[in-house]
Amino acid sequence: MTGLGTRVDLVLRGFRFEAPVRRGPGAGPSDDGHVLVGGLGAAIPRNPQSPYEVVDGRVLYDGDDTGLDLEVVARPRFYDLATTDGVPFEKLARLHGKDVLATTVVQTCVRYDEAERCRFCAIEESLAAGATTAVKTPAQLAEVARAAVDLDGVRQMVMTTGTSNGKDRGARHLARCVRAVKAAVPELPIQVQCEPPGDLAVLTELREAGASSIGIHVESMDDTVRARWMTGKSTVSLDEYRAAWREAVRVFGRNQVSTYLLVGLGEDPDELVAAAEELALMGVYPFVVPFRPIPGTLAAQDGAAPPRADVLEDVTRRVGKVLVHLGMRGSDQKAGCAACGACGLLSGVGA
Repeated sequence: MTGLGTRVDLVLRGFRFEAPVRRGPGAGPSDDGHVLVGGLGAAIPRNPQSPYEVVDGRVLYDGDDTGLDLEVVARPRFYDLATTDGVPFEKLARLHGKDVLATTVVQTCVRYDEAERCRFCAIEESLAAGATTAVKTPAQLAEVARAAVDLDGVRQMVMTTGTSNGKDRGARHLARCVRAVKAAVPELPIQVQCEPPGDLAVLTELREAGASSIGIHVESMDDTVRARWMTGKSTVSLDEYRAAWREAVRVFGRNQVSTYLLVGLGEDPDELVAAAEELALMGVYPFVVPFRPIPGTLAAQDGAAPPRADVLEDVTRRVGKVLVHLGMRGSDQKAGCAACGACGLLSGVGA
């Protein structure tokens, strides 16, 4: 098995290991332990039945050394603190990867009704479990960010949001939060994540508030897949997404805009790679990530399975080749999921 092949297998099958820094069910497509594998950020699910384990900093497969070393990300010190109004920092923002502070500024979504919900998302499950708060205020996030930078060396921040009923789809609250954090921590680059806002001028508001980059996540460019997996979100047309991406590239710059593309939703691999190339030529980084069913999602209830390892490796290699040819790397983004890279495998192929 190649080095990338081992990483793919590890990401899909998980490991028998308790990572100190973990992301539980919530917004987005993964819940994982955050570690460094071979020096690269990796988000690995815990699986008691996995053949992979970690012994003395090495990744073993059925007891045999895979050739990969693993470095643990330590539990951050800011988790032990609270805001001046008494809210634990850990309920407001979490450490992702080695040095990324991540928060969902509004933990509810107008599309969370079962008939409309994205089948891979569990945004309101963490709220129901009491692990977070419904709405994070700008002042609270400014406190958390300052502490995370000072105590734990956080180097970037990601702010996402559940979709609201407003025309801006939640983007203006993101702008308020960005403005407050930048006032408290001017040196911290921030990525914002939202659906295409009904008024594209909001993208300029986000940039002027201080956001460095933006994620406008489509997950699939196949309308049949979108209707099945993202019933409510698929009502936002691909034409709206393309218009938002073009405007975002104009406002934020080439390779400061990204979108998730999930492998394993049933999309034809050739079409997925073609979609990634279309995005990259537009200046949008296609962050290719494996779908993995997480607790609390409709996909997990349905018994959905992750992609085959050979498909994920093939798509990753081909998309990586496109990105390398175009001179686009996730690590060149100032902040965000692609800049971190842990939830995908593109960093392992130089993209």
